[in-house]
Amino acid sequence: MSTPPVVQLREVSVRLGPVEALRRVSLAIQSGERVALVGSNGSGKSTLLRTVHGLLQPVQGHVERHPVLRQAMLFQRPHLLRMSALHNVTLGLWLDRTQGLSWAQAKARAISALQRVGLSGVAHQNGRQLSGGQQQRLAMARAWGRQPDVLLLDEPTASLDPHAKREVETLMADFAAGQGQPLTLIWASHNLGQVKRLATRVVYLEGGQVLADLPVGDFFDATQLAVHSPAAHAFVQGEM
Repeated sequence: MSTPPVVQLREVSVRLGPVEALRRVSLAIQSGERVALVGSNGSGKSTLLRTVHGLLQPVQGHVERHPVLRQAMLFQRPHLLRMSALHNVTLGLWLDRTQGLSWAQAKARAISALQRVGLSGVAHQNGRQLSGGQQQRLAMARAWGRQPDVLLLDEPTASLDPHAKREVETLMADFAAGQGQPLTLIWASHNLGQVKRLATRVVYLEGGQVLADLPVGDFFDATQLAVHSPAAHAFVQGEM
């Protein structure tokens, strides 16, 4: 008997004002997959992530999630409070009533989360004064502390320097490997090298539609991709 997907979209359409940002998208994502969303600006990647996370509601179709699924989402520019790195993580965990943590428990987990992402040394510094790479790692600590089953990331390394990008990519890979039940990653990226390194599956969007959905090896096989989706092939050739 096959394992049900952790997230499934069935014929999902989403409108942003007059724009149909997603058009009849169907996807099934299994536990432990590392799914990269690629496509040009305005293709629907961010809308798809927000829809999976429940921030946007479909006007057609529906999203099915495992009943006890825990999700966390990171944005390209982290939303940090004007307080220490430690309190940024602690407060987020304490306010998340699904965690059921006391302040002391939230703080203890936050300390572990900061250690996990290599930020113990800046725990008491103002989160907004950290470097861009440190801020993204702080956001990842906040997400990791929630112990999610699915981690959604919207262009997590787009505004970072090469060293910071490598640090965030390493954390993504480590989080996905996990211990015990693997973490499911779904992220949007313009960095095809990153997609090759981290993804197990690639979804190509154009005009709010999924035009290719392939294992990473097949997606980057020019011959196979040209047959499967000429549009995706043209995108990859233009980006390489």
